[in-house]
Amino acid sequence: MITTGYGFETTALEVVDGVDLTGRRAIVTGGASGIGVETVRALAAAGAQVTIAARDIDAAQRVATTLIAATGNKKISVAPLDLASQASVKAFVRNWDGPLHLLINNAGVMATPLTRTPEGWELQLATNHFGHFTLTLGLFNSLRAEGARVVNVSSSAHLMSPVVFDDLHYDQRPYDRWEAYGQSKTANILFGLEAGKRWASYGITMNALMPGSIATNLQRHLTEDELQARIRQSGATTTRRVKTPEQGAATTLVVATTPLLDNISGRYFEDCNEAPPVSGDSHLRGVAPYAQDPEAAAQLWKVSETTLGF
Repeated sequence: MITTGYGFETTALEVVDGVDLTGRRAIVTGGASGIGVETVRALAAAGAQVTIAARDIDAAQRVATTLIAATGNKKISVAPLDLASQASVKAFVRNWDGPLHLLINNAGVMATPLTRTPEGWELQLATNHFGHFTLTLGLFNSLRAEGARVVNVSSSAHLMSPVVFDDLHYDQRPYDRWEAYGQSKTANILFGLEAGKRWASYGITMNALMPGSIATNLQRHLTEDELQARIRQSGATTTRRVKTPEQGAATTLVVATTPLLDNISGRYFEDCNEAPPVSGDSHLRGVAPYAQDPEAAAQLWKVSETTLGF
């Protein structure tokens, strides 16, 4: 188990204090809102050249302008990316040039009503997994040019569902927005498990994390009553277990920068430390056995390649 000395209350800026990312290039998907903004802020504060990849370019540009002023780092740029659109993801990949050292797969959608992409894919899996799978594999040559880290922002919601290979897109079973979200977050963890086997010789690592319970735009598809019910179910209260965006981004920065993860892939972190296996007396904490299953990881990779035409 990897422990860092950081914890629940640690902020992203505290993690990068003393870290020098000068000359390193980073992409943060969904970097224009929520913990994405704080991830960009911390990377830029450490000297990285950061690209905010987002659907809303105007919002991303406003964030970039603000963070350039706040950090003094002028190397913050924006680029359009809609992870639900394979055409958009492929266009982003085509427009990327040169090495890439940090790919932060941060963007996502949560608990959406049943929505299908033009391909007929369930939206949450299409966005949270397939979009990032296409992006990451499309950037493979840039990642391997220097050796790199890929960071997948998963969730404790992965404990709600394994990847159901017999019906990935809810064509037969009744749709459950939380199960669907959980499936996509399990996929984020399994992605890193298999990438560790396939890409170790190229110096590319991939790990996943749970940022914590944070009030951000990710909850936009929930009513206030639904959101409060989820907070209560997770064990959070007004005085416990709710993080600020600055705290929520901290685990991302740990996974992206700690030397303790050199040459290590397939791990899952929460509160800035590697998470233990889920236990019977814990609620929405720890990592599920099915999210550490190498056979499921290999199957997901193959299904993803077939689905996406790799």
